[in-house]
Amino acid sequence: MTETKGLLFDADGTLIDTQGIILASMRQTVNDLYGASYTDAELMQGVGTPLLDQMLHFAGGDAAQADAMVADYREHNDAIHDTGVRAFPGTKEALERLRDAGYRMGVVTSKRHKMAERGLDLCGILSFFDFLIGSDDWPEHKPDPGPILHGCHLLQLPASACAYIGDSPYDMQAGNAAGCTTYAALWGMFSADALEAEAPDHLCASMEALADQLC
Repeated sequence: MTETKGLLFDADGTLIDTQGIILASMRQTVNDLYGASYTDAELMQGVGTPLLDQMLHFAGGDAAQADAMVADYREHNDAIHDTGVRAFPGTKEALERLRDAGYRMGVVTSKRHKMAERGLDLCGILSFFDFLIGSDDWPEHKPDPGPILHGCHLLQLPASACAYIGDSPYDMQAGNAAGCTTYAALWGMFSADALEAEAPDHLCASMEALADQLC
């Protein structure tokens, strides 16, 4: 078995807690502005994939409406972002342990680069990562393995020497397809059952537990 030397992280739901502001923006956009009545679970089921893909679903495939919904969502989300984002407990301490253990680290997210970078910076953890790959940085998106494989390339490591850590089924699908070791973050937005169904290599209850497994 190849030794793990590089770590690639999802952002929302894994490193930073943005569930509240994502849900608020989804409710405002999909239900309030467009008159739908989706449950919170239905609104959040696509989180972890690009926002446009999520809105295409809610717009019934109408591309023009989906584009408008994306713009409305971003206007709302950008306005509340800075007051609603925080790092998960123990994240900074776990990243310090992983860095000190010699791991090279990057972020691969379905969020726009600018907003993902902003969130990580506000939480004081951006400096731990060599790079960030956002949805606007690579043509393919999770659950496609493309952006994760690009992250492995930037780490100058084969996928077999990298781990991908994420909280959504799409993260596990992409990480497994890339050939990385996958760690399911049970503290994020999706249930343990949903994550276990994607056959991750490891389950972690917290960032501290992740560092305990890797260090």
